[in-house]
Amino acid sequence: MTRLVDLAKIIRSKNAGVDKITFDVIFRSETEYRHVCNTGALTRKTVADLFNLSDDRITDFVTYDPAFAIKFSISRERPSGSAGDPDIFGAQQYAPLMSIEVPDP
Repeated sequence: MTRLVDLAKIIRSKNAGVDKITFDVIFRSETEYRHVCNTGALTRKTVADLFNLSDDRITDFVTYDPAFAIKFSISRERPSGSAGDPDIFGAQQYAPLMSIEVPDP
């Protein structure tokens, strides 16, 4: 097994408006990208389980072949910057993705 953080060039999260956080996992090569897609290591279900979310909180989940990227967005529990918001920019939410294990080829 190899951790996702060792395969991806970029793993990040950021605001996608006031009510969403978007995540990008971008790979260096098509080979790494296709491998992760084909193993099913990073799916809508993986995200829901990893972040303890109901499926309806995941508003988008796409694979974007031209950029060798997997992108998804989640609804925030409260608007960005509101009282109790732990991460106004959504920039610190990606950390759990780093530990995802991907089966070796």
